[in-house]
Amino acid sequence: MSLEENKAIVRRWIESYNGRNLDFDEFIAPDYVDHTNKVDREGLKQLFAMGLKAFPDWHETIEDIIAEEDKVWVRLSYMGTHKSEFFGLAPTGNKITSKSVDIYRIANGKLAEYWNVTDNMDMFKQIGAIEITEQGKKLFR
Repeated sequence: MSLEENKAIVRRWIESYNGRNLDFDEFIAPDYVDHTNKVDREGLKQLFAMGLKAFPDWHETIEDIIAEEDKVWVRLSYMGTHKSEFFGLAPTGNKITSKSVDIYRIANGKLAEYWNVTDNMDMFKQIGAIEITEQGKKLFR
């Protein structure tokens, strides 16, 4: 597949879950490997179900997208409102915003592998699960 076709697959995947149309058969390879979350395709379905329940207005925006060979890099900004339990944390109603970099490997027109770099600490801080200590405030604010 061409680089543009690979980027289009990733764009359609992000548009799909932004629209809550999660057709995993269309986008995710049966032997999918998630190197960040350590889940397979079925685990990914569960992860998305939990995430979209906790943050029903979750939305990702592509800031940059780059392709080379069979990989696509995406720099994203995302936002959502914590409206339901998330990893055992009661809903706070807090809005979160953050950024991430996702890397996908495309095989036979589907997402076959995934890597992610994001600041999860910042997200958990925004929903109130992590509090900065007084020493941390002096050092980092």
